[in-house]
Amino acid sequence: MNNYDISSLIALVKSNQRCILAVDGLSRSGKTTFVENLRVSLKKEGINSTIFHIDDYIVKRSQRYDTGFEEWYEYFYLQWDVEKLRKNLFEKLKECNYVELQFYDSRTDKHDTRKIKLPQGGLIIIEGVFLQRNEWKDFYDKVLFLNCSRQERFDRELEKVKLNREKFEKRYWKAEEYYINTFNPIKLADSIIET
Repeated sequence: MNNYDISSLIALVKSNQRCILAVDGLSRSGKTTFVENLRVSLKKEGINSTIFHIDDYIVKRSQRYDTGFEEWYEYFYLQWDVEKLRKNLFEKLKECNYVELQFYDSRTDKHDTRKIKLPQGGLIIIEGVFLQRNEWKDFYDKVLFLNCSRQERFDRELEKVKLNREKFEKRYWKAEEYYINTFNPIKLADSIIET
């Protein structure tokens, strides 16, 4: 948060009834920490915020692992039910009073449906990877992209996770390269924040 001035967000929220902010970035770029700090800063300014973490809505393991597709494809295209999220989350953010979403529990590999009340005003923040994919990109009033080198992001992983470097190379990094090269999210973002 140190290198981001929230005054433009404050002005945006005051000029609209309900605003949608995307905090995009690759894995371990600091999105969750940034969003939590942003929430605290907005609260000090008297602005309500509701946060959606896109990783809360991933599909079951059997739908995204060992599917016969390459690992990077599974991560980018199969990790989420993109159309279902478009219909049940993104299309409802501006006008509806609530959304009903399936939250994923990684311990049980199951979902439970939750109803989330949307605020009448304030800022709705969507945080996660690949947010500027074609199916979702037109729903945001503003997009921030948290930019961080691959090495720095890898260094932030737990030591036991780093042991499986092959998974990063085949699954995560390949999908991230595809996203950057195909969708150009850094160029299309309203602001780039170096983390």
